[in-house]
Amino acid sequence: MKISIITVSFNRGKTIRDTIESVLAQSYQDYEYLIIDGGSKDDTINIVKEYYPRFDGRMKYVSEPDRGLYDAINKGIHMATGDIVGIINSDDFYHRNDIFKTIASAFETDSSIQAVYGDVRFVNPDNLEKTVRYYSSAGFKPSKFRWGWMPAHPSFFTYKDNFDKYGYYKIDYQIGADFELLLRFLYIHHLPVKYIPEDFLTMR
Repeated sequence: MKISIITVSFNRGKTIRDTIESVLAQSYQDYEYLIIDGGSKDDTINIVKEYYPRFDGRMKYVSEPDRGLYDAINKGIHMATGDIVGIINSDDFYHRNDIFKTIASAFETDSSIQAVYGDVRFVNPDNLEKTVRYYSSAGFKPSKFRWGWMPAHPSFFTYKDNFDKYGYYKIDYQIGADFELLLRFLYIHHLPVKYIPEDFLTMR
């Protein structure tokens, strides 16, 4: 089961190295890594190019203007060739090397599952060992969308086919397209999901 991981970046030279390193460290090897850059003016692309050979053909990247975060994510989804799609932002990182293995196992163990999600950990950007918030998706159920609560979006993985069936991120939502997409997938279309009680990644 191939996993496509998408990172959107713009002038993230100070943090993207941690993101890339955490993808590279994953023990599960059937993945591709897509970096969609918005035309950074700092050293972001030089860092990406530095790591490119270490992925042995599993990395693709573009650097060009886009219409914002969600447009760039959509571009990455269109480029993806994997079965499963996940997103990690360019100032976040996986703090364990078994995340992809955990995701793949969840889908392979139960063929009825269409999406999985877990928890995320927020840390102080000046002290990555200091947790300032733990976002648990444990108590989520679709009815809670009515109160503005959703699963942790960076922990959300689903089949690429679901974007073709139910639509991509709506770029006219400047900051809420992640909420709208999860609402559409989980509440309107009732995709069967599995919650995994683990923190998938660390967010600055």
